[in-house]
Amino acid sequence: MTQQTWDEVGGLLPHDEFRAASDVIVANIEQVIEGKTATVRLALAVLLAEGHLLIEDVPGVGKTKLAKALARSIDCSVRRIQFTPDLLPSDVTGVSVYNQETHDFEFRPGAVFANLVVGDEINRASPKTQSALLECMEERQVTVDGVTYQLQTPFMVIATQNPIEMEGTYPLPEAQRDRFTARIAMGYPDPTAELAMLDGHGAVDPLSALRPVSDAETVRRLIGHVRQVHVADVVKQYAVDLVTATRESPDLRLGASPRCTLQMLRTARAVAALDGRDYVLPDDLQVLAVPVLAHRIIPTADAQLARRTTDAIVADLVHRLPLPHDRKRSPYDPPPTGTVRPPFEPRRP
Repeated sequence: MTQQTWDEVGGLLPHDEFRAASDVIVANIEQVIEGKTATVRLALAVLLAEGHLLIEDVPGVGKTKLAKALARSIDCSVRRIQFTPDLLPSDVTGVSVYNQETHDFEFRPGAVFANLVVGDEINRASPKTQSALLECMEERQVTVDGVTYQLQTPFMVIATQNPIEMEGTYPLPEAQRDRFTARIAMGYPDPTAELAMLDGHGAVDPLSALRPVSDAETVRRLIGHVRQVHVADVVKQYAVDLVTATRESPDLRLGASPRCTLQMLRTARAVAALDGRDYVLPDDLQVLAVPVLAHRIIPTADAQLARRTTDAIVADLVHRLPLPHDRKRSPYDPPPTGTVRPPFEPRRP
């Protein structure tokens, strides 16, 4: 049977069918992750944008659970890699083994030959092993012994790392961080969600009872739908201006790459589709600026001494960069000056 490669997706879905399929996946994940709807929706948006997700936070807040819940919600192939210092590149990509019966070498696929690859504590592996992911994350293929093998679609790498405990770890190089579409932090749950977690997770782990609510074919059709979301020229220009601002900022010695611009636009399409729109607003780019940009930039020594985080620098750039004047109006925008809106009239984009 011929496997579908990364560029083979389904056609456009009706809006109600797209919304229903995506809402079911989000609701299924929220059976495991309490009170993190925005984080769950962003993780799904990265999947539909054909990107990869880096979950970075302190231990015990549900990084691996989010990755596994997303993987289990879709009935497709899933492989988990526990990154350790002794992990080899061949454990990730695969290796050619000599078969004494056929007197020939046979390729045994590694863990990346799956639709969803969950990499736990990715920064605990050596740089040599980390680099085994570079080709598959960017080109959706793996080359072993001069032979190139195409990966299936959907394909997504969900990696976790702990930013606090740095002993025995290897920081991700810029080339690898740039391949992750977004970096998110789980954060601590609010008291209400944590209390609900004690009731729901106290006796049994809900992850063990989680069942798939979608499949690879449906996800391919969702991806095809996202690709058709319209992006106006002014919105594209705003995305370029936002990324250019990181390259010109005096607080940064390394700005975002053109790959970042492309991935931000793709993720904005997914966010717009999840919100029920067939067009992208500049507001979508503003929401995505920190998770998509902050992990790709490097602050200057002066900014580090001033304890300015990359998140704060990106947020400041978004605040200072003017929005396009002829953009579509957001439902959250105030009415124009002098306009009287009747009470309870819904705002229209």
